[in-house]
Amino acid sequence: MDDEEIAKSAALEQRHWWYAERRALVRRTTSSWPRGRALDVGCAGGGNTAVLAELGWSTTGLEYSPAGVRIAASRGLDVLRGDATSMPFADATFDLVMATDVWEHIEDDHAVAAESARVLRPGGRALVAVPCSMKLWSGHDVALGHFRRYERDELAAVVTGAGLVVDDVWSWNVLLRPVVRARRRKRNDSESEMEPVSPVLNAGLRSAVALERVLPLRRLPGVSLVVTAHKP
Repeated sequence: MDDEEIAKSAALEQRHWWYAERRALVRRTTSSWPRGRALDVGCAGGGNTAVLAELGWSTTGLEYSPAGVRIAASRGLDVLRGDATSMPFADATFDLVMATDVWEHIEDDHAVAAESARVLRPGGRALVAVPCSMKLWSGHDVALGHFRRYERDELAAVVTGAGLVVDDVWSWNVLLRPVVRARRRKRNDSESEMEPVSPVLNAGLRSAVALERVLPLRRLPGVSLVVTAHKP
């Protein structure tokens, strides 16, 4: 993702339904885990890093984009510029390594997974979210610089290949998948879909995603996949 897209995302993330619900997912998933040192890989402007900090984690953000580093630092977050395939940290440094919508931007995702495992302490956890299914591949992915979208078994294979143990893999944004698929079939342009929406639509879309918290939809196809794992 280039600097322009990073800046646009940072401007949107406090009010846009998708970013808000992704923050809620991070909060919900990690809130019961023992606190410690956390690394947010590809933290962009630091929206999800801030969630971990609010929960009591000692956080560090790693971001390749200079724009992302500047924005995260301006929000008072500890952030370093660096490459996710060669992280500037010692072995066994962190209790949590998180990457939300990052791996798809990196050609060698196996290297990112291996580095994530390397910097995790034994017993440490990984939380990774990625876009789901090449059936949804569109100009949106091209505009954002994606190399791939993942199937459930492919994501699990990358994680286990790095030496981590998968605890769970589930779908996110399931209810809106038919809408997303229909929209992307109609569009041929290479443009990001991350744009401002009206307050009413924004609230409706957020409610649709939030509804998944109480419905048994995690095993159905969604727009995203989430995996949690640990280092043995």
